[in-house]
Amino acid sequence: MCLVALAWNSHPRWRLFMAGNRDEFHTRPSAALARWPAPHEDVVAGRDLRSGGTWMGIGGNGRVAVITNVRDPGAASGGPSRGALVADYLAGAGPSAAGQVERLAAQAGDYAPFNLLLADADGCHYLGNHPPARQTLAPGVHGMSNGALDAPWPKTRRLAAALGDWLGRDDPPLDDLWAALADEWRPDDAELPATGIALPLERQLSAAFIRGQDYGTRASTVIAIDHDGHGYIAERRFGPQGVFLGHSRLDITP
Repeated sequence: MCLVALAWNSHPRWRLFMAGNRDEFHTRPSAALARWPAPHEDVVAGRDLRSGGTWMGIGGNGRVAVITNVRDPGAASGGPSRGALVADYLAGAGPSAAGQVERLAAQAGDYAPFNLLLADADGCHYLGNHPPARQTLAPGVHGMSNGALDAPWPKTRRLAAALGDWLGRDDPPLDDLWAALADEWRPDDAELPATGIALPLERQLSAAFIRGQDYGTRASTVIAIDHDGHGYIAERRFGPQGVFLGHSRLDITP
């Protein structure tokens, strides 16, 4: 995932509502959103077929997780799979979200730069490793891309605003959220974050939806979990140059 907006514990119906895009090289093999096979059938997510992890999904007992990388070309790469941080939490029956963040904090430096959000019925918690940071999210709308949690990147602010507007209406369809995730608007150069990459690439990556032949938005995902643990997860998938490849939706019960 490279962009996500979420509303935590601030809506009369939805305990957690999340919308995000995964940006990746189109040649990296991935499986579409589905319920995972035994023994992890409580996990509902897409899957990275190269490393076996995932970027955003739902697990048993109302667990939700999402991860983004942190853009810094000078940072160390390699290390264990960051997608496993999401998959292991969703598939596990161990610590709570807070407990998992506590456990992972000691080993976060072993991984390439990441931002990780873990949620359950009791809380939503952030862990980052570049720089090291931990935070329990306050109720409200939050945004995260390839900078820190709630960093004021233009596309992050824009998606968070769209989510806040959508949640302020009476049970609207998802159309406007899909449109916000498909937004190709780019800010002026003066508003771009300075992440150490060349300006043309910074411009290309500044859109919520990235359209490219080799690299771009591969999936848009929406997760909704109500205060009783019911909800759904929906995914739209895209190929090179943003060609639409398919749509999936699965309902969730506690």
